[in-house]
Amino acid sequence: MNRGASVVLRARLVDLAGVLLALVCAGTAHAAVTEEHIQQPYPVRALPGETLRKALNAATPITVDGQRFHGYTRWNVRWTFRWWREASGRCAITEVTTRLRTEVQLPELRSGTPAQQAVFDRYLRALSRHEQGHVQFGRDAAQAIDEGIAALPAAPDCAALERRANTLGHRLLREHAEREKQYDRDTRHGASQGARLE
Repeated sequence: MNRGASVVLRARLVDLAGVLLALVCAGTAHAAVTEEHIQQPYPVRALPGETLRKALNAATPITVDGQRFHGYTRWNVRWTFRWWREASGRCAITEVTTRLRTEVQLPELRSGTPAQQAVFDRYLRALSRHEQGHVQFGRDAAQAIDEGIAALPAAPDCAALERRANTLGHRLLREHAEREKQYDRDTRHGASQGARLE
């Protein structure tokens, strides 16, 4: 039997939704994570004499809880699995497929003075490094779910196995979401990594 779940997570965004599919197969447990990464730049135009912070604040489409951000990462993990029902009625996982999709929003300076461009380039490197940390939380969550479900022992029946697998997946997602929130607190949303403007 194939069951799955989907979760979109970000330090400031959590949206739980379930996806259920049904397939049956026999064989040895196999796990795999596939990744899709999307970049979503937004344009910034800095006027001569304007601070880069002001130009970025005016241009950013990213607002969370009334606060503006210059970069943002959203990740989504979906998993499905197949099981085999033994003659005794017991069920065992035979295959897990886990998909990670990330979307990263970062600014792109379209116009500015050479001095503004130099400041922007330094800032963007640090901001991008911070957002890649968020991407890594998605990777870590997807890998943990993939390996965790594949390693589940056989269950007395298939319904119990499905519950165990999806409960494990959601628990791991919550744990990684909490770690990601702590990452933002520890880095002050990237400021301690150099993503700050004077």
